[in-house]
Amino acid sequence: MKRIFTFIIISLIVHSLAAQDVKSPDKVLGYQLGEKFTFHHQVVDYFKYLADNSNQLILKQYGETYEGRPLYYAVISSPENIKQLEGIKSNNIAQTGLNGSLGAQADKAVVWLSYNIHGNEASSTEASMKTAYQLLSGGMESKEWLRNTVVIMDPCVNPDGRDRYANFYRRYGAKNFNPNLDVVEHGEPWPGGRPNHYLFDLNRDWAWQTQVESESRMKAYHEWMPHIHVDFHEQSINSPYYFAPAAEPLHEVITDWQKDFQIQIGQNHAKYFDENNWLYFTRERFDLFYPSYGDTYPTFNGAIGMTYEQAGNGRAGLGALTNLGDTLTLKDRLEHHYTTGMSTIEIASKNAEKLNTEFRNYFSKNINSPEDPFKTYLIKWEEDKKDDIKSLLDFLEDQKIEVGSIGRQQSLSGYSYFRREQNSFKSNEKDLIISAYQPKSTLIQALFDPKPNYSDSLTYDITAWAIPYAYGLETYGLKSRINPEPIEESEFDRGDLEQSYAYAVKWNSFNSAQFLAKALKNDIKIRIAYKNLKFNSEEFKKGSLIITQTNNEQFEDLKEELLKLSNEFKVKVYPVSSGFADQIYDIGSSEIQFLNAPKIAVLMDEGVSSLAYGEIWHFFEQSLDYPIHSIRVNNFSRVEISDYDQLILPSGSYSNLSEEGSAKLVEFAKSGGKLIAMGSAISLFADQEKEEDGLKSKKADSSEDALAVYENAERKRLSSSIFGAIYEVQLDHSHPLAFGLDNQYFSLKTSGVAYDYLPKGWNVGIIRSEAAHIAGFAGFKAKELQVNSMVFGVEAKGRGEIIYLQDDPLFRAFWYQGKMLFANALFMVGND
Repeated sequence: MKRIFTFIIISLIVHSLAAQDVKSPDKVLGYQLGEKFTFHHQVVDYFKYLADNSNQLILKQYGETYEGRPLYYAVISSPENIKQLEGIKSNNIAQTGLNGSLGAQADKAVVWLSYNIHGNEASSTEASMKTAYQLLSGGMESKEWLRNTVVIMDPCVNPDGRDRYANFYRRYGAKNFNPNLDVVEHGEPWPGGRPNHYLFDLNRDWAWQTQVESESRMKAYHEWMPHIHVDFHEQSINSPYYFAPAAEPLHEVITDWQKDFQIQIGQNHAKYFDENNWLYFTRERFDLFYPSYGDTYPTFNGAIGMTYEQAGNGRAGLGALTNLGDTLTLKDRLEHHYTTGMSTIEIASKNAEKLNTEFRNYFSKNINSPEDPFKTYLIKWEEDKKDDIKSLLDFLEDQKIEVGSIGRQQSLSGYSYFRREQNSFKSNEKDLIISAYQPKSTLIQALFDPKPNYSDSLTYDITAWAIPYAYGLETYGLKSRINPEPIEESEFDRGDLEQSYAYAVKWNSFNSAQFLAKALKNDIKIRIAYKNLKFNSEEFKKGSLIITQTNNEQFEDLKEELLKLSNEFKVKVYPVSSGFADQIYDIGSSEIQFLNAPKIAVLMDEGVSSLAYGEIWHFFEQSLDYPIHSIRVNNFSRVEISDYDQLILPSGSYSNLSEEGSAKLVEFAKSGGKLIAMGSAISLFADQEKEEDGLKSKKADSSEDALAVYENAERKRLSSSIFGAIYEVQLDHSHPLAFGLDNQYFSLKTSGVAYDYLPKGWNVGIIRSEAAHIAGFAGFKAKELQVNSMVFGVEAKGRGEIIYLQDDPLFRAFWYQGKMLFANALFMVGND
């Protein structure tokens, strides 16, 4: 018996040791980390190897990129914790209250490490493999740390971007790297590896979750709700390492505990960096303000959210000369990231109890005594806005934000987002209610903040983003608490659709635009109403779609085709029994124009903002589902442009567009084409000497610049800048560019550039006064320039027109109200 017992003990020991006897990345990959950029599939294979050979690591696929690459996270802890992982996860979520009630305090620290969200900031994925190996093999004091700590590692947040960069470098990198920054291996071609497939910056998408990587990751994140989240990045080659604490401005919702613990973490990192004589800095550059970063979004969800920045990025390659004459290598870069990663786990382990105490207190306070000055947000229900409201509800559901209805009519008083003042109003029973008394209270305050306070105008990103303005929904902030009632789910009422003379669809939401795009793809012939119509006592405003039996004879049953689209997009189709209207205008009126399905091209490649092009590309493929033809700028002069009806120019410099190409743009419009110029692309048509009555840019007074103080050079630049400020734009609703939009349109302005009113053309969206500025930073010179300026305009050119969209209506795909305006530019303008 004793012999059997001894054998069992020895077997267990041998098994335990074997489980931890994992190979290093060097042994599995066949080269030392830092000698090559590891392709994503190799990284996945290494983590799969670790999962198969260790009882301390579980690998879970949480999604897939647009290009079909798998998204994984690894969970690493002690063998005992891995066995109880589901219980640890449940206990941690319980202390957030997200599952219905606030549970007891948990006892394990949860640390989430996100690597390589920017694809060409590639050293961090290499560091992730070393970090995982060292944790499993007991590097530093990690065996002790993992007794009370669970580490979640996402080794590559952006596989499509990473492989775009790795493929570039493998193709052009020399056998022995060349540190000279002039050579090809240090110059990525457009669009570079930073963004994802659709050229979105995923580190600006944490809150909005417009990209599949973000959406998938946040579902996994909400299953865990970590106490600490680190987002690993790279910056310019000559910068020392950056780690917490963060720079000002810090959003006012950030707690003292979160600020203080960042200092503790930074001091722990400094200990290791000091020992190695590595340079670093803190508190200077990377703020915690914009809510959609990998540091701020976790922070607004109760975590200690941080960005770590290593010198390098896409220019560094395997080695690069700094301005001091040193060679910065990939091995250096990954070693620094490895060190801060391990240091983070160490400080989490040593403070596990405190982390859990403060984490639970955070959510307890949110649920019981939120600090938000608004205790209730009320969103007015409008029948014509029900599709937009549904989109907002979907967004809030993704955030785990609880929403209900008020359930009754009553007289209330609250801060009106649209009027920017306290107002009395009456609710109706369908109005939506978001109570601040819930786990996500802090996030709600950050996302709905009508006018965020920033302690410093030197911010890293946009400074205003309030959800009511993004969706164009009338909202009130109430200081009193109202408990929401459950929302009564109503089935989509498509109405009765009998065989009829014609059919009509109201143009009042982006769903209508999706309906139209699919109908055109299906060869359904459609007419656009350029006047208000009335049939069978039902009113149809300008922009409404009219589908007649005439010209659609190719369909055996047109009604059934329309019903399919009605059900797909939840758009009501109204039967029109006669072409004789209740009032002028009839179906046969010249004010109801036939719409040819447009063939649309868009310019891309060098000279075009990859982000701006990506927004358009994503809009057409993922939102509208309508074909576009992407044309490289360098190839434009050889393209037979008359084959296309529309040409979109994303924001960009177009510095490599030939003189012949520039002339071709204007000729395209004069010959009947439609040009849509966005953002800085508008400058191609401004201030042309031959056209004294054409588009003119506004100029700021520069007389004070000569007296600027040298140390204030950066702040001098701010006087002419706008960082994501929200403006109310006055629209001409009689113009097709404004069809289906509300009286109040809110625009997110990201540039201080302004243009005079068009002397010959239609100034569809304008800013009349400084009072139009609602929220966000705008320098005093930039503010002055916006007064009496054109934001959206249409100028006739021969038989065609140029549409000017100074503010990007598709900005980061989250400014929902802009989608309708862009759809108008595509389908409504130029057909009347």
